[in-house]
Amino acid sequence: MQPDLNALAVFALVAEERSFRAAADRMGVTRSAVSQTMKRLEETLGIALVRRTTRSVSLTEAGERLYAEIAPAIADMRAAIETTGDLRGRPRGQLRLAVSSIAERFLSGPFLATFAEANPEVQIDITVTDEEFDIVAEGYDAGVRLGEVIEQDMIAVSVAGDERQLAVCAPAYRDRFGAPSHPRELAGHRCIGWRRAPKVAPYRWEFAENGNEFSVAVAPEITTNDMALMIKLAIAGAGITFGMEESFRPWIDRGELVPILEDYCPRFAGFYLYYPSRRNVAPKLRALVDHLRRFG
Repeated sequence: MQPDLNALAVFALVAEERSFRAAADRMGVTRSAVSQTMKRLEETLGIALVRRTTRSVSLTEAGERLYAEIAPAIADMRAAIETTGDLRGRPRGQLRLAVSSIAERFLSGPFLATFAEANPEVQIDITVTDEEFDIVAEGYDAGVRLGEVIEQDMIAVSVAGDERQLAVCAPAYRDRFGAPSHPRELAGHRCIGWRRAPKVAPYRWEFAENGNEFSVAVAPEITTNDMALMIKLAIAGAGITFGMEESFRPWIDRGELVPILEDYCPRFAGFYLYYPSRRNVAPKLRALVDHLRRFG
């Protein structure tokens, strides 16, 4: 016998109100609809649940027993619905994000700190990763990646303006070994490369000349998946490295790193916060999107 959950909910209201009319008023339906639902439930169970008189409704022994069994579950469901309504009204709950390790602006302390302060009921759970995967299948609310690798069916909101990748080195390295005048000359230099995971080929350095894009497969003397280590090695004079300009900017501004091959480093669409296209965006995610737009 398949339980009719709607009928049980109607029965619970009748039991609480001890009145078909009052139960009907709470549901916004007719008294006749409540009566018919109760009749079908009793026929399904094969036993009377209520006693009806012209003035009142009371529960039979079977009705009392059934109500005692289902009342806690009905209360839990009502509480769950109220909680869901609260989530619809204000930002709260866990916000899971998958963020590229080189999305410097998004991962900056001020951006996330001010969002957390403004939304104290939101628990932010960030996984910093450069793996490409389906954020929906993995249970994330949103992700941050370069725009060029985001699926077309996602909503995307710009984290910053256009970006560019740069080749950089320490002034001491440039003064000792000279700077290449063209990307093809990188083969003759010591390079510090990046790869996203073990057993994966190092990232090919991408450039453009006269509007034509091309990549260079350098042979790095040192390879790592940690941008912070790449920067430390470059500052120490270990060689030329390559990455997002935003990652290098503090050290360039202090003169600890110098950009090279800038004429071959065009700008392109930068990082985006992206999430599934849905009619109703959770308040916690909507708050993040709004904060991102204000922060810019």
